Amino acid sequence: MTTISPAVEQMLSDVQIDFPWNLVQRFAKMQRCLPADVNASCDELVNRLREQAVPVEVLMTRLYLSIPIRAQVRLGDKILQAKPSSFSISTPAGLRGELVYVPANYSASISTLFHRNTQASDPQHIRGRIVVSEGYATPAKMRDFELAGAIGVIAINPGVDVHWGICTTIWGSPELDDLPRKPAIPIVAVNHPDGQRLIAAAASDQTVTIETELEEGWFDQKLPVVTIPGNSQDFVLLHGHYDSWDVGVGDNATGDGALMEIARVLWKHRGHLERSIRIAWWPGHSTGRYAGSTWFADHFAADLDEHCVAQINCDSPGCRWATEYRHVSWMAETEAFAKRTIASVTGLTAQGERPHRAGDYAFNNIGVSGLMMLSSTMPQALAQEKGYYAVGGCGGNIAWHTENDTLAIADPHILMRDIRVYLGLVACMATEPILPLDWRALMREFKETINRYQQALGSDYSLARSMREVDVLEDRLNLVYQHIEAGQCNADTANGMIRRLARALVPINHTLMPRFAHDAASAMPALPTLAIALRWPQCAAEHRDFALTQIKRGENKLLGALRQALHEVQSALAT
Repeated sequence: MTTISPAVEQMLSDVQIDFPWNLVQRFAKMQRCLPADVNASCDELVNRLREQAVPVEVLMTRLYLSIPIRAQVRLGDKILQAKPSSFSISTPAGLRGELVYVPANYSASISTLFHRNTQASDPQHIRGRIVVSEGYATPAKMRDFELAGAIGVIAINPGVDVHWGICTTIWGSPELDDLPRKPAIPIVAVNHPDGQRLIAAAASDQTVTIETELEEGWFDQKLPVVTIPGNSQDFVLLHGHYDSWDVGVGDNATGDGALMEIARVLWKHRGHLERSIRIAWWPGHSTGRYAGSTWFADHFAADLDEHCVAQINCDSPGCRWATEYRHVSWMAETEAFAKRTIASVTGLTAQGERPHRAGDYAFNNIGVSGLMMLSSTMPQALAQEKGYYAVGGCGGNIAWHTENDTLAIADPHILMRDIRVYLGLVACMATEPILPLDWRALMREFKETINRYQQALGSDYSLARSMREVDVLEDRLNLVYQHIEAGQCNADTANGMIRRLARALVPINHTLMPRFAHDAASAMPALPTLAIALRWPQCAAEHRDFALTQIKRGENKLLGALRQALHEVQSALAT
């Protein structure tokens, strides 16, 4: 059972608001989208840390980015204001085409924000036309339209404001083999009223002209890292992005200030740390699809593999009206720890969900357990009262990814509370004698997932072997955790096992690509190598043998991961 130790309590009591809030106020006046502006804001952050005698290293990265400059849509003699999605192609001379409307549902919550949400549409109607469809320009959905033959896409945002975004499915800077997946069509967003005009125009087969201008290429970007040494080379990675759309106060100047204050407090109390802590601020989050964190994962892969015990993402803390922890992200093995710590620090009950394929979770393929992404959020009743729709940050404020994300979005009192939450999480993770990750919880999730997939498969394919292997591993884990909870387990043995279990079990539950590669920026189901099972009831007869082949290979990958995990547990028990 994780409790807040006296040492961590002292750290929490040392949190102050002036230092982080001063940075928030400064960043509220600094654009942090253009590469030169991003580097200038890094200098601002670094100078403030050094004034507090916190040592900080500045890494130079080379990132592939797409900087949106302008866009518009011409419908007859009307000019509709638009924003180009990062990695849309530039069409400064304009691209003219006939409209086609593809209906889609707006997401009711962040849980489905990255889903396609589109209704069935005949590709014959899409080919050679400009698609207009409700929602954000999310990457998987835009990719579907492009593959169906659309020559352009207009995404209808749900409100009167237009949101910036990024439309590529490529995670981080592209590899050579990724280049065919770069979008090859113009993609823009418009607001809801203009979207209704476009839907009406599509009904009468009218044409529009899309104009886009973006700057795409390789840029040198600064990446600051604070390393706080503990008694071990093992470390916790705490991180968040410092680039933004416009001045991006709630997303993520508040997070940048939070990380800075946590670095100050932890440096002061570094003598109490069992494990080291690294705090990183990422560039390339907004215009590079998490390019900064992915660069770090690529360049420090061996160190992360050998020594990183967990990663904690800090995005959009300290926003106005955000009085609940309702959309917290956590992997199953970190859930109980996160809930206990948040309750201990704030007295509030946290609710969460499986991490989305988003938010700088660039370490899944290495096999690093993760928790947090978005921070606190406003109550659902308040959002409904204000007529707010689902967004991906800013505590639920619809200023997210717009020029309205200004200082008014931040609340210093809520930021103070959220800083203490993140500090409590990282400090407890770094000071607990035994790492507070519970792999028994993941076994319960595995069984729920396998049962769900088995129901879809019916009697056509049995996942009984996988279920048996999970049962065996769960039985052994129950025994080893009994030893841990009774204080009968050597700490080094237990911590080594817990860390190595992540290397086997995180990838099989959150990735499809091999280790050290990066999956596409698309929704990732649980146990993804088996997820094709959900398509089985609709699978055409002529495709079923192909699907069964895929399921068998996917199960083999799962069984291999379970065997590797069982070996780690058996070795710990033997020791």
